Formats: sequence, C-alpha cells, structure tokens
Amino acid sequence: MEGRRQRGGEGGGGSRGGRGGGQGEKGLRSREGRRKKRGGRSFGPRPRGLHLLAVILRMASVSSAALSSRGARPLLQFLRLVGRLKRVPRTGWVYRNVEKPESVSDHMYRMAVMAMVTQDDHLNKDRCIRLALVHDMAECIVGDIAPADNIPKEEKHRREEEAMKQITQLLPEDLRKELFELWEEYETQASAEAKFVKQLDQCEMILQASEYEDLENKPGRLQDFYDSTADAFPSRTELVVVS
Repeated sequence: MEGRRQRGGEGGGGSRGGRGGGQGEKGLRSREGRRKKRGGRSFGPRPRGLHLLAVILRMASVSSAALSSRGARPLLQFLRLVGRLKRVPRTGWVYRNVEKPESVSDHMYRMAVMAMVTQDDHLNKDRCIRLALVHDMAECIVGDIAPADNIPKEEKHRREEEAMKQITQLLPEDLRKELFELWEEYETQASAEAKFVKQLDQCEMILQASEYEDLENKPGRLQDFYDSTADAFPSRTELVVVS
C-alpha cells in the first residue's frame, strides 16, 4: 500500500499537480468526449462532396486541376449511380425465394474475374473484363428485368439504352463514348469478346444456382436456371459444374 501511495504522490504529481499536466489531462478528456459523441469510434473528418471526389481522383492519378472543372461533380454522381448496383438484387433469385440473393454488382464482379482468368489467347482479355463490368450497368436505373416480368425484348432494350445514355452523360466525352459502345457491343453480340462474355453471364448464373442449392441442401431446386442455358453455348462446348 505504501508503494502505491508513493507512485500516486510522486509519479502522479507530474500529470495532475503541474500546469502542463492539467492541460494534458484536460485535452485527453476533451478528445475522449468527442470520441464518445461519435459512438466510441476514433476517425478523421468525414469526406463529403468535392472532398470525397478529391480522394477518388487522387487515387486515380487525375490532375488536381480537374477538381475545379465542370466534370468533377458529374463524375461523383456517376460513381454513386453505379454504386446502386450493389443494392439491386438479381430478380430471378428473388422470384425463387432465395435467401439473401446476390446483387447485380456481385454477378458482374465474378464475371469480370472469370474473364480475367480465361486462358483463351484469341480473345482480348482486357476488353472482356470491360464488357463484363458494363453489360448490366443500366440496371442501376431500370432494375434487373427478368424473363418472368414478361417485358418484350425490344422494350427491355429501349429502357436499358435510355438508362445507359443517362448514365454516360455524366462522364467526359471519351469515356461516355467508350462505355456506351461497350454496352452496345455486348447487346448486339458484335464481337468474339461480346459472345464470350455472354457465355460467362450464363456460366456465372449456373455456378450461382449450384451454390444456392448447396447452401439450402436442395439439389435440383433451381434446375430451370440450368435448363434456360440449353442453347447458350456452342454444341461442342461441355460444361462441368464441380461441387
């Protein structure tokens, strides 16, 4: 006990008795109070608006001069708009009452990874990845229109085309042209890469169906998704889903 009093009197005097120590403790209490007001977490100021965009552009090595340009805010709007894809569920799974269905963003991400690991030297891998990331981008506005919605293909295309025009209007002219042309290339199946990515779209769906069946321990419950791809692949293509 004597030892404890000695530490409190001598060691504590520097932090509690002196002017500098009092200020230090006051500063600590002030910081602690601010931390508690923020829910017990310590973090820097929340970036907003152009401050957030400045961080994004810096990560992308964009000139700081762009921050004052007219294209700064629209670029942030674009990123927020496509960010909605993380919250747009894949309608086919919703209609089949799948628990916690994947988002459109989930679907496109794995498609892009599938394109990245392809070993086909006859394809432009970079273009395949870009096509995978763009092909369902319009769904951040129109949602995931499924066959069960009974919307004609022409009407679906019209809606998605209008959505892509709206989305790409937020981008600089060169990017606007690139993204819209990528989307058109996929829609019209105008290249070998577009055809390959369409097959990836179907393959990713089959893989996801298999995973849901495994999670639910209900093999065959989503067989109609497999059946819907019967004509999606060349006759000489063999698909094997490994469980």
